[in-house]
Amino acid sequence: MLYESLFVGEGDAPLPQNVVEKPEVARYVAGWGRDGDVGFIAVEGAIKLRVGAVWVRIVPGGYGFVDAATPELGIAVARACRGRGIGTMLIERALAECRARYAAVSLSVSLGNRAIHLYERLGFRVVRRSGTSMTMRKSLS
Repeated sequence: MLYESLFVGEGDAPLPQNVVEKPEVARYVAGWGRDGDVGFIAVEGAIKLRVGAVWVRIVPGGYGFVDAATPELGIAVARACRGRGIGTMLIERALAECRARYAAVSLSVSLGNRAIHLYERLGFRVVRRSGTSMTMRKSLS
């Protein structure tokens, strides 16, 4: 799911699978289960096919870093399963869990990513733009 979370623009070549081994990417899930980590996996069907995941973690210096008290939200939905409400369900579940732990959640999103509309609908607001991406934040209070 970490690989699926990486945005590739329409018509762009896919990223190599080993991109998830780069420290700046792997840090979002490496050593999962640290104090404060929140995550959920969406499964489908009798064989429980993994179709999406959401994770929330404090990532100092991460792409969507706002401050040391605000964790970043990462999300992935399998390409074939997008547009069916899975992302909305995952984010809403993660935000509900985070309300008891954090005052806000942030994320980084590429400007060409259609998920921006989902994030705005769920209450995320732009706090910074940099190059081809922006950082968004949602207050949980």
